[in-house]
Amino acid sequence: MVYTDARIRTVNSETAPASLLRHTAIQTQRLLLRWSRNPVALLETLIIPCLLLLMLDIVIGGQIEKFVGTNALYGSVPMVAIVGALSGAVASGVMLGRERDAGLLARFWVLPVHRASGLISRILAEGCRILAGTLAVIVVGYLLGFRFQQGPAAALLFIVIPVLFGLAFATMVTAIAVFTAKASLVEGITILSSLLMFFSTGFVPLPAYPEWIQPLVRNQPMSVAVDAMKALSLGGPLARPLILTVAWSVGAIVVFAVPAVIGYRRASRR
Repeated sequence: MVYTDARIRTVNSETAPASLLRHTAIQTQRLLLRWSRNPVALLETLIIPCLLLLMLDIVIGGQIEKFVGTNALYGSVPMVAIVGALSGAVASGVMLGRERDAGLLARFWVLPVHRASGLISRILAEGCRILAGTLAVIVVGYLLGFRFQQGPAAALLFIVIPVLFGLAFATMVTAIAVFTAKASLVEGITILSSLLMFFSTGFVPLPAYPEWIQPLVRNQPMSVAVDAMKALSLGGPLARPLILTVAWSVGAIVVFAVPAVIGYRRASRR
């Protein structure tokens, strides 16, 4: 009887694998509900990217099509999907900073909740948010004339790339958010994502940039992700941009994962 009671306590313990799954699911749902009720998060994730895609197609879509001979949407849809992932990560980082300042993370830390569920739930919620934003951009792009021409498998990988890229960026944002004030987080990361957008092959074709900056534009993270997604939707060289995209994303996760875990743990103990 004593053995049975001890076994029940072990199964129901907050450190048990079953508790990790249950607590992660609950906290993921909490984050998704909170983001869905936050106007800023909805704007950054769904509305602004779709409006940006529409604006780019109206303003410069025709000129780019004349310049390269193909529909500009095959560059702008991937770019806007990635921009949406980045901007949504900034909004999520701000909300994380607010939870830290309000003491919510500390309250979760003293509750009988699995320690790893907080950070894992944020990763899962970020993935869901990025997926929803990517699908919304694809739908708008489809209405404007964007089509997948390389088959279902390529279309699925097309959707996976913004999720992987966004999770890498979200790891960096999380690492910064648990250490840095909200104002500097927003200003610094927004500037970075804007520079990546304006100096990428998704904004204008590579030959449109001055020759001295073309190597930088061609190899920066957003450009290689856009080139990989363009190859998956329209066709063209795929191996190089796809390998570089995975390398940039995995590299960012490796570099910022440990600081994110340490910072999240420290912020939760305050």
